[in-house]
Amino acid sequence: MRIITLEEHISLAPFSQQIQQWPFPKDALARLGDITETRLQSMNDNGIDIQVLSIVGRGAESLPAAEAIQFASSYNDFVASQIALHPTRFKAFAHLPMCLPEAAALELERAREEHSFCGAMINGLTNGKFLDLPEFRPLLAKAEQLQIPLYLHPGLPPAAVAGAYYNDLPGSTGIMLGCGGWGWHSETALQVLRLIITGTLDRYPQLKLIIGHMGEMIPMMMSRLDEKFPVNSNSYHQRTISQTLRDQVYITTSGIFTLPPFFTALETFGIDNIMFSVDYPFSTNEAGRQFLDSIPLSMEEVEKIAGQNAAQLINIRD
Repeated sequence: MRIITLEEHISLAPFSQQIQQWPFPKDALARLGDITETRLQSMNDNGIDIQVLSIVGRGAESLPAAEAIQFASSYNDFVASQIALHPTRFKAFAHLPMCLPEAAALELERAREEHSFCGAMINGLTNGKFLDLPEFRPLLAKAEQLQIPLYLHPGLPPAAVAGAYYNDLPGSTGIMLGCGGWGWHSETALQVLRLIITGTLDRYPQLKLIIGHMGEMIPMMMSRLDEKFPVNSNSYHQRTISQTLRDQVYITTSGIFTLPPFFTALETFGIDNIMFSVDYPFSTNEAGRQFLDSIPLSMEEVEKIAGQNAAQLINIRD
């Protein structure tokens, strides 16, 4: 059984001084900065064949536009040089200058052609803007043309949202509620739903998206979304919400390793749209592997989730 994981993070020291870094614990920073030592040993210990690496937190989008393009291209070139040391074990999602969508489209194409990157990771909103806005069409069109997915990962909430919802909570509880505890999952779900209800995914019907954390709470809401957003003469979308999700959105297990949400995802998205991931180093490979081994499905079905679906989506042939 080949195991491929897709939401596995890095933060590389040569670039950390240029960007707005999230306040990670020191032990997490050490693991984020390591590509081929502790990380590779942990993969070996848990039977993980391939990790697809991606930058964590804010990067080029936190820089002035003139610097963003150079930062993204340099970061992608450096990552490519590192994974070339173990080409059968590591792949990568491109980092993009999202503040400049046309430049982001060109960098996505370059990363694909020069480095065979598997797609791109987009962290949260871009300066408070969602991807359904027309200015992002060059990037969406390019991803569709290249037939590679965009992984929509959560990001820190915009200041206005944090101020209204989270900042009055005691201690660090507001930060956690606004991020991994709730907020950024709902925001990523909004990112996807806005792309559907505005008709943006109908405009790019071959575009593929990936979201993590067992579908960012969308599976449990799917039937209600169909009810509240029917396809009719007043709608901007041409397919039901559920059909569009199954046609164009893939979900990973990253960081959620219990069976109830998994079965909800299975019943709504279907087995062909679910892919195993860990969310390393914020979740452990050990916890992820224990969950994978606990799934009470046939070996053939587990193999699809473990790696076959991912290999097909991001075109891993070796």
